[in-house]
Amino acid sequence: MEPKMARRVHEDQASEDQKAQENSAHSGLCADTIILTMDGELLARDIAPGDRIITRDAGMVKLLGVRRKRVVCDAVLIKAGSLGHTRPAEDITLPCGTEILIRDWRAIAMYGAAQALIPAHDLQDGEFIKVLPKQELEIVEFIFDKPHVIYAGGLEVGCQSTH
Repeated sequence: MEPKMARRVHEDQASEDQKAQENSAHSGLCADTIILTMDGELLARDIAPGDRIITRDAGMVKLLGVRRKRVVCDAVLIKAGSLGHTRPAEDITLPCGTEILIRDWRAIAMYGAAQALIPAHDLQDGEFIKVLPKQELEIVEFIFDKPHVIYAGGLEVGCQSTH
């Protein structure tokens, strides 16, 4: 057994580690993702504070705020039907850190639970769900009074942003 010792990390290595962490930390929804609202299906880019979003956990919830930003990050492509018969109905691209609610054998196999919120990159299988190279994405984050699970692009997606 080796003793635990502090070690100096070179600045180059530290900045690479920080970049990798920042890259995987990006979450939210791409601006062209369809969101289920009380006014019907709307693109994430068209949703504004005060809109009523349909959530899995609390029914209709009033949106407090919206953050929009452009980032260069890895993204995950989830092909249509890869998480269930019609989940998602169409191919969808999400930032790697966006949390998806899974409620099938994956939750049991990976987490020993009936359901789990997991980052999109943890679902990659290289064929139906794959990490794409870095790309510029227009990301939208929703701000609620507490975390919620919303219906986005045919998936159940966690929104952890709070005010």
